[in-house]
Formats: sequence, C-alpha cells, structure tokens
Amino acid sequence: MKFHKIFFSIIILSLVANVCAIEEIKKIGISDAINIAIENSIELDTQKLNIEISKNDIKIANRLQNPSLDTYWNMGQAGAGNPHTIGVTQFIELFKRKHRKKSAISSYEVSEESARFKNFQIKMDVREAYINLVSAKSLAESLEIEEKSLIEINRLVKERYKIGKATETDVIQANISLNHVKTQLNTARTNIMAARFQFNSVMDTDPIYDSSIETFEDDNVFNLLLTPSPKSELPSFNEILALAEQHRFDLKIAQKEIDVAKNNLKIANSQRIPDLEITAGYLYQPIGVSGEGRYLNGAYTGASLVNLPILYNYSPEIKNAKLEIQKAELKYAAAQNNAFANLSSAYEKLVNARVNLNYYTDSLIQDSKNMMKTSKKNYEEGKTDLTSLIVIEQSYRSIIMGYTYALAQYYSCWINFLREVDVESLDSVVSL
Repeated sequence: MKFHKIFFSIIILSLVANVCAIEEIKKIGISDAINIAIENSIELDTQKLNIEISKNDIKIANRLQNPSLDTYWNMGQAGAGNPHTIGVTQFIELFKRKHRKKSAISSYEVSEESARFKNFQIKMDVREAYINLVSAKSLAESLEIEEKSLIEINRLVKERYKIGKATETDVIQANISLNHVKTQLNTARTNIMAARFQFNSVMDTDPIYDSSIETFEDDNVFNLLLTPSPKSELPSFNEILALAEQHRFDLKIAQKEIDVAKNNLKIANSQRIPDLEITAGYLYQPIGVSGEGRYLNGAYTGASLVNLPILYNYSPEIKNAKLEIQKAELKYAAAQNNAFANLSSAYEKLVNARVNLNYYTDSLIQDSKNMMKTSKKNYEEGKTDLTSLIVIEQSYRSIIMGYTYALAQYYSCWINFLREVDVESLDSVVSL
C-alpha cells in the first residue's frame, strides 16, 4: 500500500512538472523574437566593445608625447665652474599624428559597420529560424489532415469488408497507408521540437519560446512573417542591383578598409620626416663652484632633429603599406563579384519560388481537393477500387506536401534575397 502511494505521488509530481514546463513556453511573434535576440546577443555585445576600443584608439593615435624632466648635478672639483641644471625635454612628432588619427577613424568606421552587419545578420537568422519553425508545424498539420483522411478511408474499407464489398487485401492496404503516414507524422513532430530548439538557440535563450504563428494557413500570415505576397510585383534586377551596391555591408566594409590602408601608407611615408626634440630649463652655479665667489644663474634652450632617415629610410614599411592597399582593393573587387553572383542567384531562386507557389494556389490545390473528394465518393459508391483511391490519395498528399514545401521555399528565398541586398525590407525603397 505504501508503494502505491509513493508511485502515485511520483506520477502527480511528474504531471505537475510537465504542466509547469508547458506554461514556461511563451508564444511570441517574429518582431518580438528579433528584439529578444538583439537584447541577448553575446556576439553583438562583443561588437559594441570593439566599437568602444576603436573609439579609444582614435584618442591613442592623436596623443601628444609626454615631456621628460631632466637634471644635471655637478659634484666634486670636476664640477667647479660648471652649472647645475633642471629642465624639460619635449619630443614633437612632425606630420604624423593627423595620419594616425585618420587611420584610427577609418578603423572605427569599420567597427561600426561590422556591428551594424552583425545586427542585421542576427535579425535575418531569427527570421529564418522562425520561418523554419512555422514550416515544421505546417508540415505536421498537413500530415495530420492526411492522417484523418486515411482514418476515414480505413473506416470505409472496414465497413465495406463487413458487407462483403471489400477484400481483406483492401483492409491491409488501407492499414499500410495509414501507418505510413503515422511514421511520417512522428518524424514531423520531432522536427518541430528540433526547429524550436534552433529558434531559441538563435535568440541565445533557453528553449522557452515558441512561434505564435502555428501554420502558413493563418490569416494575414505574409504580413505577420514580414514577407510580401507572392502575387505582389517584384522590382527588376537592375533596381535590386543598384540597391545592393548602396546597402551591402561587405562592400561598405571593404571600401573603408581601403581607406585604412591608404592612411597607413601615409603613416609609413611620414616616418621619413625627422622629429623635433626641444629642451629648455634653468641652470645655476652655487657659490662653492661658481669660481667668482657668488651665486650665478640663467636659462638654457636647445633643439634637435631626431630620427633622421639616413641609416634606415623605412622603405620596407612603405612597400608593405602599398601592398596592403592592393590587397584591400582586390578584396573589394572580389566582394563586388561575389555580390553580383550571389544576388543574381538569390533573385532567380526567389522568382522561381514565387512562380511555383502561385501554381499551387492558382489551380493545383483546389483541383487536387476536388479530385480527392470525387475519388472518395466513387469508392463509397463502388465505382472505383481501393487501389485507385489510394493512388489518388497519395497524389493528393504529395501535392499538399509540395504546397507546404513551396511556401517554406518562398519564405526562405525571400530571407536569402534580403541577405544579399542587405536590407530588412524593400518597402522603404521600392513599392511592393
């Protein structure tokens, strides 16, 4: 009796724990998910620290050299007639600070652009993970609908078998089709869990969030998923290309890296300019060492040109700086080529995804539903056999699944397209 009490207590505690775990999962929209990801992103925090470091580097590059305090103290007979001194020496860089500062400013701009790029990537990653989660749910719902349809077919077959209008083979065939869908449905439900974990991982959170959009069939789903309708007009490729050249972060960063390299060349060239060292101070001779029996004092000043480029003229540094410019320019050219190739591919895939999706919505879905309805009715009336019904059901299932995949593909292609243009939406630039 005591064992049974313990057993039931464990069951109750497990149920309570499961209920609490379910309550902890919060359904959110895609915009809220993006905000959470931006707030929690460790990588974005790192980028912000890089900006602060670059900002301090500007001050470091623009620094003035600290002065030196000098003294000269004579002792013993050797110091007779020689003054004691105390003074300051200041090292002055000539035509170097401004180049260092410009280079640091360019590096700071690169850090800022990199942070904006990371912010954009996080938003796109969240949108993609959110859509993948909705896609997994939509696929599972399609299979659930098919499961209900096959359960109904299974029921019809068994009723017809009881009255002698169907064979045992028909019953086995119906069961096989039903069980096959059940295995697919189990996999689809597992995929939902995996997609939910990935969704939370992208947001840098524990697995406590879920999408508030359950399937692609929800009303106003395109707007909710920040995606234009496939029926809307898509801008021309030339318009998109011009937009990408203006907004792509990799091109902006590559251009700013060229500026950094050019400023570094100026820094290297400035090393050939000598620096100036100025010294000034107070000198005096106490009575004991003046030679005149009285206290003598005065001042001194001096200047020196230092770092004269005679033994070493910084040619290797200058050559390397020029090579760095060439590297930066090549990187920019490569970024341009990749941008054009990737954008062309993303644009064509998006156009193709729109066309395929419109085929499904314009005719395939409705025609397949009518075909399935007619086929089921014909089977009930004995006009067709079970094999024909199963074949049509499989064809219908294939079309429904294909439609779900086409929707998922369209959303994914839209996200990839935005990634290549490097904008969150075309609404602010092009009317859709």
